[in-house]
Amino acid sequence: MQLTPRERYIKTLGFDNPDVPFLRATGGWRETSERWQKEGWDGTSLQKLFKTDPMASTGVYYGPVPRFEYKIVEEDEKTRIYINHEGILMREFKDYGGNSSMPQFLRFPVENEEDFHKIRDERLGLNFRQRAPQNWNDHIKHWNNRDYPLMCFADRWGGFFGPLRNLMGLENLAVAFYDQPKLVEKMMDQRADAIIQITKKVLDDVELDIFAFWEDMAYNTGPLIGPEMYRKFALPRYKMVCEWLKSRGIKFIGLDSDGDITELIPIWLDAGINVLWPFEVAAGMDVVKVRKEYGHDLALIGGIDKRAVATGGSVMKKAVDHIMPVVEDGGYIPEMDHSAPPDISWHNMCEYMEYLTKQLGREI
Repeated sequence: MQLTPRERYIKTLGFDNPDVPFLRATGGWRETSERWQKEGWDGTSLQKLFKTDPMASTGVYYGPVPRFEYKIVEEDEKTRIYINHEGILMREFKDYGGNSSMPQFLRFPVENEEDFHKIRDERLGLNFRQRAPQNWNDHIKHWNNRDYPLMCFADRWGGFFGPLRNLMGLENLAVAFYDQPKLVEKMMDQRADAIIQITKKVLDDVELDIFAFWEDMAYNTGPLIGPEMYRKFALPRYKMVCEWLKSRGIKFIGLDSDGDITELIPIWLDAGINVLWPFEVAAGMDVVKVRKEYGHDLALIGGIDKRAVATGGSVMKKAVDHIMPVVEDGGYIPEMDHSAPPDISWHNMCEYMEYLTKQLGREI
């Protein structure tokens, strides 16, 4: 009997021998989509083209609401300086948008406790109507009759390092762990309370299959903060939230962080997190090695080198073949270790999806 996508997702992450592994198609940057269209993609959804499994996200926003008003502060022929919806003052080139260039961050909304109290009181309250997508009640009707998995992903604001970096900036936050520890603890406590209160409103309306934190707190040689410092400050807050999530029946608790997260995995496991992604190969992450070390304590998503997909041919096939032992062991959703960058051609994307699908024993 063929499983529904939801049943397949739960069985895949739960090491429970699904009919075939759950598979979703990794989308691309805006620039990637523009390239693909020039090379023959007609805009048909990747899910339909490659017969992958559907999945939905609640789209609930965990950051500042009301959002800061977008405001241009200064501009010249090449650049503009503006305040974004998170209250960050930044400079960017006018000719580059999307994911292809990084803006320069000039100032963040929090420098001291007074700044934090202001943004907390004005913009970090529950305010669920401003956080939920439009037509929330219509979404609920669909979700409560679904046969596909539903995720609540607290993107950019669900965690205890990444969101604080959004408030203070990386350098200021790194110093604050030493110079303003009480402020760091206040911000982490606020995030923990907010994650619980916002997610409670979601769970009052719909059952979730997975909740996911967001951190992005590592680069290609390791974490952006010492693991022991992170464990001391963040672990108690993680445990509180994870215990609450489990008390509400959420079996899978995930976390998204790029970079080399090797030293952080034990902390997240101790907290109760049991699904991680995307395992960035360029930063030295290898899902085969992670599985050997942590076994079935940890389900994995990602881990296929996007650079190999961009190269295509035998290089791509070798990258896919590398992860197949983890597929066979279960508890793993194979996909690229990031959304598709614009150096991946449409031809190579099709070649990759066709080969991966075939290796998984799925039809296309």
